Order: sequence, then structure tokens, then C-alpha cells
Amino acid sequence: MARRNDPLAIYNSKRDFAKTPEPSGKAESSAGGDLFIVQKHDATRLHWDLRLEVDGVLKSWAVTKGPSPDPDIKRLAVRTEDHPVSYAEFEGTIPKGEYGGGTVMLWDRGSWAPIEGKSAKDLEKGHLHFILQGGRMQGEWLLIRLKKKPGEKRENWLLRKLQDEHAEEGDVLVERELTSVLTGRSMAEIAADKKGEYPLAGKKDEAFLAQMEKASARNEAKAKQRKRRKAAPLPKFRQPQLATLVDDVPAGNGWMHEIKFDGYRALVAAKGNDVRVFTRSGKDWTEKFGPLVGAIAALDLPASLIDGEIVASDADGNPDFSKLQQVLKRGHGSQSKADRLAFHAFDLVELDGEDLAKLPNIERKERLEAMLATAEPPIHVADHVIGAGEKLYEAMCAAGQEGIISKKIDAPYRHSRSKGWVKVKCTRRQEFVIVGWKASRAKGRPFASLLMAQNEDGELVYKGNVGTGFTADELDMLAGKLKRLERKTPPVAVDAASARQVTWVAPKLVAEIAFAEFTADGKIRHGSYLGLRSDKDADDVKPEKAAPAPKTAANVKISSRDRVVFPDSGQTKGELADYYEAVAGIMLPFAARRPVSLVRCPQGRAKKCFFQKHDSGAFGDAVHHVPIMEKDGGTKGYLYVEDARGILQCVQMGTIEFHGWASRTDDVELPDRMIFDLDPDEGLDFGDVKQAARDIKARLSDIGLVSFAMLSGGKGVHVVVPLAPGHSWDAHKDFARRFAEALSLAEPQRFTATMSKAKRKGKIFIDWLRNQRGSTAVLPYSARARRGAPVAVPIGWNELKDMQNAKSFSINDANRLLTRAGSKTLAGWGFADQELPDH
Repeated sequence: MARRNDPLAIYNSKRDFAKTPEPSGKAESSAGGDLFIVQKHDATRLHWDLRLEVDGVLKSWAVTKGPSPDPDIKRLAVRTEDHPVSYAEFEGTIPKGEYGGGTVMLWDRGSWAPIEGKSAKDLEKGHLHFILQGGRMQGEWLLIRLKKKPGEKRENWLLRKLQDEHAEEGDVLVERELTSVLTGRSMAEIAADKKGEYPLAGKKDEAFLAQMEKASARNEAKAKQRKRRKAAPLPKFRQPQLATLVDDVPAGNGWMHEIKFDGYRALVAAKGNDVRVFTRSGKDWTEKFGPLVGAIAALDLPASLIDGEIVASDADGNPDFSKLQQVLKRGHGSQSKADRLAFHAFDLVELDGEDLAKLPNIERKERLEAMLATAEPPIHVADHVIGAGEKLYEAMCAAGQEGIISKKIDAPYRHSRSKGWVKVKCTRRQEFVIVGWKASRAKGRPFASLLMAQNEDGELVYKGNVGTGFTADELDMLAGKLKRLERKTPPVAVDAASARQVTWVAPKLVAEIAFAEFTADGKIRHGSYLGLRSDKDADDVKPEKAAPAPKTAANVKISSRDRVVFPDSGQTKGELADYYEAVAGIMLPFAARRPVSLVRCPQGRAKKCFFQKHDSGAFGDAVHHVPIMEKDGGTKGYLYVEDARGILQCVQMGTIEFHGWASRTDDVELPDRMIFDLDPDEGLDFGDVKQAARDIKARLSDIGLVSFAMLSGGKGVHVVVPLAPGHSWDAHKDFARRFAEALSLAEPQRFTATMSKAKRKGKIFIDWLRNQRGSTAVLPYSARARRGAPVAVPIGWNELKDMQNAKSFSINDANRLLTRAGSKTLAGWGFADQELPDH
């Protein structure tokens, strides 16, 4: 019989410790008395148990759907019995029939504390404002008790993340974090410790399920990752792409726009703990950025070469070049907030030994976002917008920032200056070489002004003087450097008046100068010193002259623009072409360099439509073909595109839909994505399809695979699983089939893995047949040859619940889709560094 006043009496009374592996216990505190844990618990219903140590026990709440880092998402948290502190190490399977029967994973742990001025006693008042320091849950959180409804026995609370630097949009925590913080195992592996129990258990294919369980073990995944990293060496320095100065923001949706950071350009080579930081000229500055190097090393990245900018921020949080100079002068060993530097990554040049330079800008950015999905400050992925560059430029100028960088969406990475990247500055800023100084009459000031020059046609050309912008410390620092560089003869040609009372110096130091304009004779007007550029060589300093903003139209003539292609809703061939021209950039990461089958409807969707996959040579110069061996041993050319021009040439030839292989043209025998197309029987509600998609996502998560959702533009939802190439088509197809069959065996009343209409009645067909060599699936952002001109659209898992059907977007929504594509919800959509489990 439980003792009175025992805080664990209810806990102990509910359990038979001869049958359950859970610990029995008494009230006792941990060493710090501030423990918190979260356990993922697949019992009657999957939930996450939040437990906070208070007075020697773990106060507990069952959180449905798991904790969300999004302040806009409130989660129901049902108060449960107190647990012993010893429960903080429990992970395993509670037998069926016992209280809480099911698999338990230790999902997070750390310490907690009430915010200043509050205490754990606030729980008695029905609220708790607290801070978590865990491996996954961090920052400020809030628990609020709800008023009980008549007849309600359970105690319901709401758990909510508060806005701070750890807040994120959506349910990324439960979607991203799939393994135990204690053992590194997935739910499937934990469940596999208890023979015969597994989320997909079906008696007819237990051998396959057992193999999947073993393959999903995190330690095995890590071993594979180590092998890959060993095979790919630490990348070497490569010349970075440089931007061309232009006078206006390039217009159109063919451009992505980013903030121009006011800092030092850096290429970061990383491979696990081995990290090197290079300047744009190739100098190794790893030692200068110790804390940043440590933060990157902690991410345990695969072999990669990342392009970005190192910045320091002023008191308002804006990038400040002068502040960066001060921090570097003091030394970046300091971890103080005032001296904290940040790295803003904006491009991925190499990954796992693969040269990504040939890929479109937008695809490289998507891969970068996926690779750095778990990165936290001071490591950031630079945000971008597609189109609407003028608005970003105006906002940056209003905020006193340097300007923006605009990048052609479908351009490759070029190791030189090009018009694929252009910069538009709010103020005139350029680099100059210091060639001399003039003495000052002011007491205590070592010089009055510096003489500046730039390289033109192989020689230095004098560009005038700069006498403002120096702090007292900078005056002394520069005077010392200039003293060591003094020379008797001028390194540039100057007139007698300009040379009067000048002390000449060797042209070694590079300074960044802000100025109003160049005068008619090419001299700086109203110049102001910003700082030295020790990351740049004097020989490379040349004048920047703004060129006209480049034009990016695909230049494909669309004939018969007024022909109605969608007779029920009225959209024309011209409107379809305009849609594809607008979204080509966000479509290319999924459509480029992939064999495609086209749905062509030359007379509109209501007339004859047909598939075409072979190249007849009639499409145009931007529609290519890749030779692929057929079953009979012969070879045929399959269509593929690489840029917006190729997409539009297909549209000109009457194409409405684009369907792609699950492999790239680089090696068509190595599939890189798996697709489960959920096709509901007539009469099923779309809510059934949404729930099925979420369930499949959960089952894939159980075996360690990240997946993404896409509205098909038809009746269903596609669950997309990106994979690293390296397995065969036979393995790809076999895994997809067995996974679908296992689901249909586990829940035969809901699912079928058989194409037969007779066996599909009242069920959802998990179409795994898209995963065979030669099969295709509709590509993201492809229009559909259906009523209303719908579009296949990527969505975040947190968005799926609000979708009314699979045709929520049409070709009329191009601007809306472009805005969505740049959101945090879709950052890195469709990309993940993961392999097909062995089986």
C-alpha cells in the first residue's frame, strides 16, 4: 500500500515493476536539482513527455504533437503523475498491457530555471515562465493551466515557446530530431530491442522489418557518414565568385537578392572537426577566428566548401565594418557579446567531394540551407528574396546598410567576376591603395590626409586625398604602419601641387573609402576612411565602374499566346508561359539535369494530350538529350533541361506538365529521391490523405529518414524522401515496395500497396511505383493539365493541416509561390544528407 504524503505514490501504484523495465523510486534530487528531460513516447498515441525537476521529483506533462519552437503554436500539455528523478535515464519498451505500454526514447535533456523573479511555486498558481538549456529545447518557455470544463478529470495545460533567439517557425524540432540524446538510436531501433514489436509490424514481412530496424540505427548511420567523410578530403581554397557593380537592381523573377554584408569575405573549408577559413585572396586566417571555427567544427559537417561573409555588429545589430576592424585588432579570442563575430553563409561550392559550381545558384542555396538546418548563432544562412529586389534595396539603404547582392537564379558559380552576381550599393565605397601622407598642422595629429591610388592598365593612378573618418587609435596605428613603408620617390605620377609636402610610402596598404563621387578629373570627392583591408592585395585594387543592370529574359518567342489552354478557367498559352518564366528559378533545383517526360497538349488540355520523353530535335537549343539504355539493349535520347530557356522552349511546343526521373543526368543509374504518391479512392476526404501523409512521415522518421510534403495538384499528396546517390535502382524499388506493403499490412483498412481498383475501394493507394527505373513523378511547381490550371507545390509539414485540397495553387499564383519559396518554412525543402537504409 502506498504511503501517505509520498509524492510518487501514484506513479508506483500504476506500475508492476516485475513486468515493466521502468525504475521504481523515491523522492531524491539530482546533483544540480534543476534537471529537465523530454521523452518521446509511442503509447496509445504518440506524444512527448516534458518533465521538470521540482523538490526531488519530475513534474510531468504529456505534450501532444511534441514541443514546437514556434511562438505562434500552442501545444496541449496534459499533466500526469510525478515521476522519480531516476526516470531521467529511462529508455526502452514498456510491455503491451502495462500502463503506458509502448516505446520510450530519451529525446532531450538539460537544465531548467524559472526566469528571474519567478519560482517553481508558480505551478500552484497555474503558470510557469522558465528557461531551458537542453540539447534541443532552449530559451524561454511558458506553461499555462487551462480552466477545467465541467466533468473534466484531467488537468490540461498549454506549452508555448516565447519569442527569443531560439524561436523557429513551424515544427522543426520534432521533424528534425529523430534520435535519442542518450543512445543515438531511432524509435525503430529502440522498439527492435523488444522482439516482434515495431511500428510497422506485419507478420508477412517480419524479415524485412527486422532488417529495416537494424539499418536505421544511428550508430550505423554515423559509421557510414564517417566513411563518406574519409573518402572526400577537406576541400582546398578556390577563387571565389565576385560581383559586378551595377547602377540599378536587376528586374524580374530570374534574380535572387541578398543583403550585402559589410564584413570580410571568407571561404570556409570544413570536414568534421577540421575547419579552415580563407580570405578571398586565399590567405589562411583560421587562427584569427577561433570561436567561429569552433562553432563550425561543432556542426560536424561533411567535407564542404562554404562561401560567406564574416561580420561584426554595431549596437543596433547592423553589420559594421569599423567594428569588425576593432574586434580583429583586439583579437577574436574574446567570447564577450561585444566582440562576437558572425558567419553568414550564402553559397555551397563543394559537398562530399562533389563540385557544385555547375549547379544553378538557387539549388546550391537550397543545399546549403539543408546542410546548415541545425546551425545556430553565430552561424547563419543568409536570407534571400526572389524578385522584389528593389524593395530590399530600398529597405537596406533606409537602414544605412551598404546595399544588396543580386544573383541570377539559374547561373553556375564562376571563379571570377561575372554578371551572374551583381552588387548595387547605397553609397559609393571602394578600395584604394595608400601611396603617401601629408603632415598635419594640428598638434598631436600624425598626418592630415592620405593619398590614394588605384590600378589602371597595369599602373597605379592617383585618385586624390582622404582626411576624415579616422579615430585617434586609427591615426596612431596608421602612422606606425606608414613609417615602416616610407620611400623617397612617388609610386604614382602626380602634379607638383599634389606632391607638395608629401611623404611617400610603398603601395602595400589597402583602405576602404566611402565617398560622394569622382570629380571630372577622376579624384575622390568627400572621401571618408572606413578601415584597412588586410584581406585584399594592393595589386588587385582597381576602380569599380557601375554597369547597366543586366537583362535576364529567356528570349523564347511564344507563338499563339492568346490560345486558350485551360478552357474551363480561361488561362492562355501566354499566361502559362509567363507562369513558367516566373517560377523557373525555384523549379530548376528539382527539374534541371533530370530526364523528363512532358505532357504536351498543343491544342489545349481539353483536346488530345500525350506524353513525350524522347528528343526529336524539334524543341530548341536549350532542350537537351541524355542517352539512356533501354531494356532491349538499345539506346535512346531522353529529354532534359538546364535553365529557364529550356523550360520555356518546352512550353512553346505545347507542354503543360513536367514529370521527372528519380535520378540526375550525371548518372541515371543512381536514384536520389524516393516518392510515395498517396492516391485516395473516390469518396475519401482530403483530410484522410493529409493524415496518411503525416503517418508516413512519422514512420519514415522512425527509421531515421527526413521527408517533405508536396501537394500534387491533382487528388493527393506526395511524400518526398531525398537520398544520397549510391544505391541501385533494384534496391530503390525494393525498399519502396516493402515499405508500402508493410504499411498496408499494418493498417489494411486504410492503405493498399496494390494498384488494383478493386482492392483500393475505400483506401489510399501508396503508389511506390514511381521509384522504378524509367518511371517519373510530377515535378515541384509543374502545372497540371487539369481543370483550373492547378500546380504541384512544395509545402511545410506544419502547413499541411490548413490545406483544403491538393489543388490549392494555380498558375495565377506565381508571385505568391515565389514569396513562399523564400520563406523559412520551405528553406532547404527537398534536400537532406541521408542514405537509403541497407536491407
